[in-house]
Amino acid sequence: MAWLRGRGYASVNYPTGMNLGGDPSQALIHATTTGTFVVSLSSVDLGQGLKTVVAQCAAETLGLPMENVIVDTADTDTGPHCMGTFASRGTHRVGNAVIMAAAEAREVMLAVAAEELEVDAGDLETDGTGYIQVKGADEKRIHITDLALAAHFTHGRTISGRGIFLKEKNDPVPETGQMDPDSCQAHACTVAVVEVDDETGVVEVLELHNVYEIGRALNPAMVAQQVEGGAWMGMSHALFEATEPYYPVRDHGPTDFNEYLMPGAADIPTYHNAILERPAGNGPFGAKGIGEMTANAPIPAIANAIFDACGVRLDTMPFTPERVLRGLDELRGNQS
Repeated sequence: MAWLRGRGYASVNYPTGMNLGGDPSQALIHATTTGTFVVSLSSVDLGQGLKTVVAQCAAETLGLPMENVIVDTADTDTGPHCMGTFASRGTHRVGNAVIMAAAEAREVMLAVAAEELEVDAGDLETDGTGYIQVKGADEKRIHITDLALAAHFTHGRTISGRGIFLKEKNDPVPETGQMDPDSCQAHACTVAVVEVDDETGVVEVLELHNVYEIGRALNPAMVAQQVEGGAWMGMSHALFEATEPYYPVRDHGPTDFNEYLMPGAADIPTYHNAILERPAGNGPFGAKGIGEMTANAPIPAIANAIFDACGVRLDTMPFTPERVLRGLDELRGNQS
């Protein structure tokens, strides 16, 4: 009896957003009296980092530090409309809406600064540290805090903006089924290296090599976390998670999370990640969606690696030791 090593790969393409009769997200932005810009959304941060990416998009467009941006996703009753956080659409849809809103607010900001500095708005630029200054004469400038105070108390102006990004409804062609359901597609490939114990049927994932083409990584550290977290989830789906292991017979199902199996620290493989950046023309600064797809490719990659290791082709998750052993027994029976 021995540990048998195998390698398998799988590739996926994943759509950004869905066609649900039109797929809009809206953003509002306004400056407080201290020069902090509040981005109001009904989009929900589920832990994927949407607030951080939105703040980056707003700050980059305004030309101000991220510290000057607050993202408020408090209430869908009072916030602007959003279709929801699903279909890996958050960065793409919401990011675009925020850029539109911030661009409108920036125009007002520069108009007020032009009045304060007594110049033309077209002669102004932001330096990224909080100052609006005259191009080529950076000594003639005003800080965003002073500008916001002047806008409110001297000029009676609201520095604000609105944005909405809409993926229009696209009906299928009746004769062919052809349609345009998404805005862009991201791509990924995973190579899994596993070992299979042909005596116990236990599968151990040793390495996962993940390559993702996601348009542009607006926050590379968060992208890496998403890829590794998704790879863990994919491995968990592939090898561990089963609410009803003998479905449709409902025996031996877990009753709580003490019995629901998931990978622990000792099960985590070595990750090798690479990000390919090919900016999407309709994405915020070229970004596509990455969220859900990170759990997809590892599953078939692990299945293919098991087949490469021991010849057992599994198509039902999870790939439990019992299923591996049944497959090995079948192979041995066919050979005898």
